[in-house]
Amino acid sequence: MPIFTFNLPDIGEGIAEAEIVAWHVKVGDRISEDQPLADMMTDKATVEMESPVAGVVTKVAGEAGDVVAIGSMLVEIETATDVSQAESAVKVEAAATIEDELPHAPEPVAAEPAVVQERPATASAQSPRISADHKVTASPAVRQRAKELGVELTDVKAAGGHVRHADLDAFLAYGSGQGYRASHISARRDDEIVKVIGMRRRIADNMAASKRHIPHFTYVEEIDVTAIEAMRADLNANRGTRPKLTMLPLLIVAICKTIPQFPMINARYDDENGVVTRHGAVHLGMATQTDAGLMVPVIRDAQDKNIWQLATEIARLADAARSGTAKSEELSGSTLTVTSLGPLGGIVTTPVINRPEVAIIGRNKIVERPMFVGDTIEARKLMNLSISCDHRVVDGWDAANYVQALKKLLETPVLLFAD
Repeated sequence: MPIFTFNLPDIGEGIAEAEIVAWHVKVGDRISEDQPLADMMTDKATVEMESPVAGVVTKVAGEAGDVVAIGSMLVEIETATDVSQAESAVKVEAAATIEDELPHAPEPVAAEPAVVQERPATASAQSPRISADHKVTASPAVRQRAKELGVELTDVKAAGGHVRHADLDAFLAYGSGQGYRASHISARRDDEIVKVIGMRRRIADNMAASKRHIPHFTYVEEIDVTAIEAMRADLNANRGTRPKLTMLPLLIVAICKTIPQFPMINARYDDENGVVTRHGAVHLGMATQTDAGLMVPVIRDAQDKNIWQLATEIARLADAARSGTAKSEELSGSTLTVTSLGPLGGIVTTPVINRPEVAIIGRNKIVERPMFVGDTIEARKLMNLSISCDHRVVDGWDAANYVQALKKLLETPVLLFAD
């Protein structure tokens, strides 16, 4: 029987190799045309590879975590008839998780307005993809499987409306509404060995590099946000069709207004060449928790946007990151990062810098506590604000003064809108 060799195609400009994230087939499997073979991760995207031919898998290139060079054998398939490489042009479609410049912040936290709990990364639990409408396409194998499972393809979320096996897996595991059955007795769980591969390995490597190369220090201040919270409530009550405001857009306005006085904060450090670039524009990264791991979508030119534009962009980018539809350019090029634990609380955070940036700002939960105001005690809304800085570039004095400038704006919110 003829053997067809499926070589790993060029799946991105300038890409020389890709990591095997998960296999969907094994040696001996009989597969159909368009059936998913493996998920491959580059430094640009995670890509689902599909078989251009039908047949029996006779050889695969390694296991999950191994790296395969572009043009090298990925899978060998025994086919019924001789199939030339030219006759089997492979259509490579970028999958949900784009991972350009992966985040390095230590806290896998969600940029507002929502926090999403992380799931273990497995071959059958990828990030659900979002479809723009209900017109779906799928390979015959996917359609047959959906029919056997009693699943309507129009109910399955998929990028571009093309449903794949991974989308079915995600729907069955998390999207069908089945959930987990509660019990008053906790069943004993067996030990689980999870191989650190794909995005999780990239995050681990980047965080380790950040802590290894950057001498961090963290400064924390308590902010009285009673007045700005009252203003936010008034704005939301009169917002009309505009998006609901969280604290984050207001914090971003304060960050951008104070940056011109402290240019060393909005900078990137090329430690190999010994060059610090102080950026004029604020391209603000938002540490965002997704099903695939921590990502940092970027608000371009945040200094040029008002609070409503920022609220809209925050919601759009967070949704794109979680649904896997964020573009490569939306996940790279940040000059300063903000991270938020939001409603999860916590007294203090010491976030890890998103290298090669030199600072990261983190806010904690707003709590109501008694506080002296003059000679009286009043109930006030308080929030801790942290900043971690690269001590090679930012002095402690500068970091403290920068946070005090933020404190002044946040405690006197009318100054946010004063020239």
